[in-house]
Amino acid sequence: RAITYDHTHTLHANCSPFTMVLSALSLCIGCLAGIATISSGFQPPPLHTPSICARESHLSSCASDVDDFLAANYPSCSYLLSKTGDSLKKIIKAEVGFTIFAPNEAAFADLGEKKREQLDDVRNDEVTEKIASYHVILEPVTADMLFNSGGVITEGGEVPTERSFSGGFFGVGGKEDGGVTLNGSKVVQSFEFADATITGIVHEVDGLISPSIMWRYADQLRIPGSQ
Repeated sequence: RAITYDHTHTLHANCSPFTMVLSALSLCIGCLAGIATISSGFQPPPLHTPSICARESHLSSCASDVDDFLAANYPSCSYLLSKTGDSLKKIIKAEVGFTIFAPNEAAFADLGEKKREQLDDVRNDEVTEKIASYHVILEPVTADMLFNSGGVITEGGEVPTERSFSGGFFGVGGKEDGGVTLNGSKVVQSFEFADATITGIVHEVDGLISPSIMWRYADQLRIPGSQ
């Protein structure tokens, strides 16, 4: 089954994964058209790495649904997570569930060509994996839990969360709009997948939530101090 919520935590739909994915695909097509207008010539990185479903025969139905959903709706995020495979292997072994923060295509467009090329460069595999790990938690974390937290511990490290505000003047006098941000990136909508044993949650975000300092280590072959 699949459930989707918008950023105000209102139940948005409760339907089968097939119906939800069809709706999400329609939304994705519209979003991609808008992205093409805003960022002329941007194309997400090609999915060179095969889907993890093809590599892991014991993938749970929940993880399989999420894998297909990401590939169809968030191809750049899917590529980021599967480039080295470490983050997705941890997801497969998660006993109770997992959470994925999926930057949308506009978020990758906003990175600029240089950073997108760095993510695709084999010399930066360690940095890419570290960035990817900041977008994974090995337990289900709902939108409500994010909203009421002061931060989350991802596989990469701690990421601060804050309630988002709208209105005001230069950030003064705004009111909470029911949303939440992670390291400055806002949760746009959330999707929940579940099977008999685990629950998987995907939060679409409008930017990468990993620390910006990670880009300093790109093109250096390894992160200083790493094992």
